[in-house]
Amino acid sequence: MALRFLFMLLLFIAGDIYFFQAVSTVTGNPLIHAAYWTVDVILLLGVIFSILMARTAASAQRFLAITMGGMLLAFVPKLLAAPVLLAEDLFRLFRGFPSRNIYISEVALLLSGLAFLIIVFGLTRGRHFYQVRKETISFPDLPEAFDGFTITQISDVHSGSFTDPEGVQKGLDLVNAQNSDVIFFTGDLVNNQASEMEKWVPAFSGLKAPMGKYSVLGNHDYGDYIQWENPDAKRENLARLKRIHAEIGFRLMLNEAVTLQKDGQQITLLGVENWGKGGFHQYGDLKRAVAGVPDQAFKILMSHDPSHWEGVVLDHHQHVHLTLSGHTHGMQFGIELFGLKWSPIQYVYKQWAGLYNRDGKYLYVNRGFGFLGLKGRIGIWPEVAVITLKRAQPSV
Repeated sequence: MALRFLFMLLLFIAGDIYFFQAVSTVTGNPLIHAAYWTVDVILLLGVIFSILMARTAASAQRFLAITMGGMLLAFVPKLLAAPVLLAEDLFRLFRGFPSRNIYISEVALLLSGLAFLIIVFGLTRGRHFYQVRKETISFPDLPEAFDGFTITQISDVHSGSFTDPEGVQKGLDLVNAQNSDVIFFTGDLVNNQASEMEKWVPAFSGLKAPMGKYSVLGNHDYGDYIQWENPDAKRENLARLKRIHAEIGFRLMLNEAVTLQKDGQQITLLGVENWGKGGFHQYGDLKRAVAGVPDQAFKILMSHDPSHWEGVVLDHHQHVHLTLSGHTHGMQFGIELFGLKWSPIQYVYKQWAGLYNRDGKYLYVNRGFGFLGLKGRIGIWPEVAVITLKRAQPSV
């Protein structure tokens, strides 16, 4: 972790020095030059201060969020302009390194300015820029009664980060507008404490689905990331959070299975507690959840962390047709445009956003409804996922 941070810090400094060449080519104004480096020094001091502060303090979390936003605004635009400067340097290399062309430097500054505006949008409006993403998945053994069955999935609410009731309601209205048969929530209702959700209970109680609403816990729901007065306080927090799931009308599933009935046929819904790799707790117990479930049953699994899919689900003796996860948030930063899909989170999680298939076993990773840390979303927008199940026609 320390090496990764040091690498990012050095990359930030190197990018700043490189981009400054374009700035100095376009203008020699000493005030602009001084302002450029002053901003960088302030941001670097902010990062150091954020590391030294106690992470559990609310003020520290707010300061870290502000620092992260500032780093993105300062660094990413310069990073996107770098290819223009690098391309120019390749030509300069064979010409004895003449002075930079002012017009090329102006293009680099223009590109960085455009990126700056996109990031500003993400930090101010992106947190509630909800997108409906639809997938249709076909299965040869789907019961006929469930042909066309629709699921709306949301994940990673992180209610402790919300400050805009109208923005949140916009997303909830979008969920109801899908008119799906069921609504599934795949974990992280809060950041740390059940009390964060209290004020949002009436709004989330308004979610409606004719065949029910179901949920599981995420890694943040257990209160593992803050200091508690005593173990009893932590246990009561989790107990209160479980009651809140019931108050908003969700059936919280804790390593168990329920049967969904339609026209005399059925599918099995599995829900496990959080199970993750990379230091995350592994409370989830798929073996316990499928106990008593027939091997031939059609199964949908809710499991917060997508690493559970490769770690356990794929090799499990029972065939799980579809797994629904969240957790990654798509890092709340990346590019999904014209078929290009990229985020730094992909270097940590193989399955980080969207639909994946391995030998007829599917995983859908939701990009998340809320936000955490970074007070916004840039390129990876908050998501309401709608999945339609279809019965595959037998091949002739």
